[in-house]
Amino acid sequence: TGYTCSTKDQGRLIYDLLPRRFRQRDPLVSPVGRLDRETSGLLLMTDAGTLLHRIIAPKSKLPKVYRARLASDLRGDEGAIFASGTLMLEGEKTPLLPVELEVLSPREARLTLHEGRYHQVRRMYAAVGNHVEALHRERVGGLVLGDLREGEWRLLGDGDRTLLFSR
Repeated sequence: TGYTCSTKDQGRLIYDLLPRRFRQRDPLVSPVGRLDRETSGLLLMTDAGTLLHRIIAPKSKLPKVYRARLASDLRGDEGAIFASGTLMLEGEKTPLLPVELEVLSPREARLTLHEGRYHQVRRMYAAVGNHVEALHRERVGGLVLGDLREGEWRLLGDGDRTLLFSR
């Protein structure tokens, strides 16, 4: 949290967490999708454009799993609304793909998305009258964040790429 997924914005950037050589590479090591400044969790980075596209392309429907802590208790109907495939977000022209919701406590849930729209989880909860206080991406595809602490990073091995595309 507190870092921007950008190369040019003001303030703290994700590149500040990496060795300087990563920012100077050509091609640039780029984030695969973005996490907003208030969201923590798994962020993949690559200099391989084909890999980046394969992960974020809408047709890949690669699952992304988030844990959300909410300002108010869940009402009980959010799972059905999110799974319906009919939820429209403000300013959007097409409904969201179905999202799976697992209730963890009255104010905490795990969501599995198969697309990645701008601030999607936060906007989904806003659409049902709630507010996300904390958001954490736990998994992309079959790749789990694991025990890396916030701000830490590691290189992915060949097995990780296979794991990434397993569901």
